[in-house]
Amino acid sequence: MRKRRQHSPAVPQTYSTRVRHGALAAGLLVAVAACGNGHKETPATTAPSTTSSAPSTTATSPSTSASASPSTSATTARPTTAQPAASCVDRAYNAMSNSQRVGQLFMTAVSSTGMTTSESRAITAGRVGSVFLKGHTSAGAASVRTVTARVRTLASAVRGVSLGMFISTDQEGGQVQALNGPGFSAIPSAVTQGTWSTSVLQANAATWARQLRGAGVNMNLAPVADTVPPDQVTVNAPIGKLDREYGTNPSTVASHSTAFLRGMKQSGVVPTIKHFPGLGRANGNTDFTAGVKDTVTTTNDSFLQPFRAGIQAGTPFVMVSSAIYTRIDPRNQAAFSTAVIRTLLRGTLGFKGAVISDDLGNATAVADRTPGQRAVDFITASGDVVLTVKPSDISPMTSAVLSRMSSSSAFRSDVSASVHRVLTAKHNAGVLTCS
Repeated sequence: MRKRRQHSPAVPQTYSTRVRHGALAAGLLVAVAACGNGHKETPATTAPSTTSSAPSTTATSPSTSASASPSTSATTARPTTAQPAASCVDRAYNAMSNSQRVGQLFMTAVSSTGMTTSESRAITAGRVGSVFLKGHTSAGAASVRTVTARVRTLASAVRGVSLGMFISTDQEGGQVQALNGPGFSAIPSAVTQGTWSTSVLQANAATWARQLRGAGVNMNLAPVADTVPPDQVTVNAPIGKLDREYGTNPSTVASHSTAFLRGMKQSGVVPTIKHFPGLGRANGNTDFTAGVKDTVTTTNDSFLQPFRAGIQAGTPFVMVSSAIYTRIDPRNQAAFSTAVIRTLLRGTLGFKGAVISDDLGNATAVADRTPGQRAVDFITASGDVVLTVKPSDISPMTSAVLSRMSSSSAFRSDVSASVHRVLTAKHNAGVLTCS
């Protein structure tokens, strides 16, 4: 996601000498409401498989030192080789009800400072498969670990398999670092990370990932793979103004976003490259502005290089933006565009993993569609995980997905493909296991 400005400890001026202007409001992510219950549970049916392949270490300079090993009780299981991925994924899929399958396609929010009763109920009632730790905290890893431990107990039970949850956060660095305090390094901005060698960056990212795992977090909505041209750094609201770019040319962004990605994977945290096909040349921030456009990016644009590199490096997730790319699909936001997701990302770039949306709840850019339309259109376009920050949207969203499934065989196939991709990502991360 694109985070609004967070009130985290100030990043030392040595991290960047560039003066940035503007401030963005604090990010608001809230627990999602329970799913609608107007749909009958249907027996599981076989569907074609579409699977594809710590102590505080605050630092003001690059460090390759490893943090202490995370507590076993707070971490996610390592990938298993007990059963081939396709077999285990199919077994889990076939044991699920339709509502459980649909629940795997949603990510809801839990406060990073403590899960509320309403947040807990939303997870349970919605059979939600993934959680986002919302909001900034400086309480440290032990506090976060208490929250994530409770979240893990709410995973939807599926007969015959062990199916956990993706628990994610925004831990990019600089102004976009959600989790702070004892046990978490003070991560510099991507601008600073981009000045390091890729080996140093990967080593540091591996350390940051171990800290996340020690707090029970197994997914990071990072790195940013957006490139901001030099002449737009001070005016680009979602990326440039917040020092979120690794550089001002696609080559540097590709090498360094991939190094960050590899460091996360090295320590067992699922990375997510974002915001496809790029927000570095967008004319506004989709959180606050309708009709945000990129009038430059094409299907063979050089600015796609970082995303292509991330895909080749094996990123399990790609986050798609909510801007409109007029030279690719002038009518639809990228999150609802078959041309962007199915044709360009999956077809041309060959991405086989799971696609997650940027916020489809409170973002101004998507307000032209109802919540139900957003969820259905995203999945139809070949999206997989709907991320919404608005609690009241979950019920109409899941209800719309279930309703469309009952009336469209093509959409049922889309849902099946999406669930298989999400379950495959979970199996590869050790979050889904079969004995």
